[in-house]
Amino acid sequence: MTPMRMLASIFIVVLLLGTGSSSSRGGENWPQFRGPGSRGVGDGSGLPDIWSATENVAWKADIPGRGWSSPIVWGDRVFLTTVINVGQSEEPKKGLYFGGDRPQAPDSVHQWKVYCLDLKSGAILWQKQVHEGKPETPIHLKSSYASETPVTDGERVYCYFGNLGVYCFDLDGNEVWQHRTTPQPMRLGWGTASSPVLHDGRLYLVNDNEKDSYLLALDTKTGSLAWRTPREEKSNWSTPFIWKNAQRTEIVTAGTGEVRSYDLEGKLLWSLKGMSSITIATPYENEGLLYISSGYVLDAIKPIYAIRPGASGDITLPEGKTSSEFIAWSRPKNAPYNPSTLIDQNRLYVLYDMGAVSCYNAADGEELFSRQRIPQGRAFTSSPWAYDGKVFFLNEDGVTTVLKASDKFEVLHTNTLAEDDMCMATPAIVGDRLLIRTSARLYCIQGTGKK
Repeated sequence: MTPMRMLASIFIVVLLLGTGSSSSRGGENWPQFRGPGSRGVGDGSGLPDIWSATENVAWKADIPGRGWSSPIVWGDRVFLTTVINVGQSEEPKKGLYFGGDRPQAPDSVHQWKVYCLDLKSGAILWQKQVHEGKPETPIHLKSSYASETPVTDGERVYCYFGNLGVYCFDLDGNEVWQHRTTPQPMRLGWGTASSPVLHDGRLYLVNDNEKDSYLLALDTKTGSLAWRTPREEKSNWSTPFIWKNAQRTEIVTAGTGEVRSYDLEGKLLWSLKGMSSITIATPYENEGLLYISSGYVLDAIKPIYAIRPGASGDITLPEGKTSSEFIAWSRPKNAPYNPSTLIDQNRLYVLYDMGAVSCYNAADGEELFSRQRIPQGRAFTSSPWAYDGKVFFLNEDGVTTVLKASDKFEVLHTNTLAEDDMCMATPAIVGDRLLIRTSARLYCIQGTGKK
């Protein structure tokens, strides 16, 4: 996810570096889902590759409620969201694919909250409740009402709860503004998950649902609506991406019906058909190419696209073609479902939900190794991440498999958390620390400084 992402039909499961604190240096902020550039790649020194529920743990903090949003970091502050059911909650089940649909909203009071923790100690600096009441829409058994990852520009933190609204705070926890949204039905009542993104004084969010889909822009200082563009799209859970390329800056939205890219005023630039029937993964850029994937597990078509900048109109590939003027390469049957793909050192890694990994040359799509089974597989929802010549895959059981970044499949070791740590959120990387959010708590894993 997603900041969470949603799992199977079953189940559900943003970069813009701002202009804030002058004392914050590169590698010391993780301002959105998957961090700088939405890529999931860390560049700090001394980052950890070995940990457990106790080893190399700088601190851990129990977080009440349930949230699959990722933590974000600015300076020494960690932000995350959660929703607490005051009544009885049905516990999510690790590895569940089918049977988690819950068509009715729970008839109990919930509390929507924002937390700020100290990065060094894990102490709670402040917490704010933004809403209390009974949910108006249902969610899948495995999902949460806090699945969207916040985003910050270093001056304010923007917390979006789907089917509720956006709540903006300064870094000290003072509410600046709020923008409420109208609840809309989602496919099979699975709930929402698309996180907001920032660019140049505007907050962008996609709300693709079964009734009234749209892309909108809000002024970051006031919360006022800059524009709202209707979308001919049904439920999706993909976070949009601000693509700053050599020709222009555009807002890329991955959808099931079409991938659509807009200019900064919400006008359509280009579109692409040929996705699978459910879209979750987040687009991102590497070495001038835009990468998009859509891989619902029960579909035959699971495409990965590498797209060149400058397109206009419909760039859908003709049947039987895998490249064109604006599509550098594609692989029609190789995308993952919940996790986003990952590029590190020009290798594109694909993590499949049921515990296999493939690897391709990011520049031309050439296969480096085909699907290899992860020793401790089971269900994977969190997106992979990379640093220091290693690639990391976290499953729902809290087991992280560490691979050597290589053209060959080489497992280095595995790291296991506590038995009650169900994992669906994607971790954050900052400085020499890794933040892993589980169903029970937030871990701060710190490197030893040794290589």
